[in-house]
Amino acid sequence: MIVSQAQIIELEERLRQAMLHSDVVELDDLIAPELLFTNHLGQILSKQEDLDAHRSGKFKFTEITPSERQIQLNGGFAVVSVLMHILGSYEGTPVEQNIRFTRVWAISTSGSIQIIAGHTSEILPR
Repeated sequence: MIVSQAQIIELEERLRQAMLHSDVVELDDLIAPELLFTNHLGQILSKQEDLDAHRSGKFKFTEITPSERQIQLNGGFAVVSVLMHILGSYEGTPVEQNIRFTRVWAISTSGSIQIIAGHTSEILPR
C-alpha cells in the first residue's frame, strides 16, 4: 500500500483533534500496538502508557496549533515533522509550550496506517 500526502494530512488532523479532546477511542485507532514513542524528557512510552495519560486526565489540552509541517513520503510509510503550540495543563499545572513532533505513519501490525514511532522535543524561547 502506498501512503499519500492527503491520507497523512487527514490522519494528522484526526490525531490533533483526538489529542485536543482526549478521545482515547480515536487515539487507540491511530496509534499502532507496537508504538515506540520518546517524549521530550527522553522517556520511552508504550501505546498503553500514552493512552493512559489521556484517559486519566493527566493531559488537558485547550489548544494545539500546528505550524511548520513537513511530510516526507516513502512509499509504504511517511515521516511527519510538525511544530505544535500547546496550551493546557499537565497534572493540573498550566502549560504553554512549543513542541516539535516527529511521527512515522506506516502500515502497522493491525493492517492499517497508524503511528508506529514518534519523538517530541520542546522548543525553548530564544
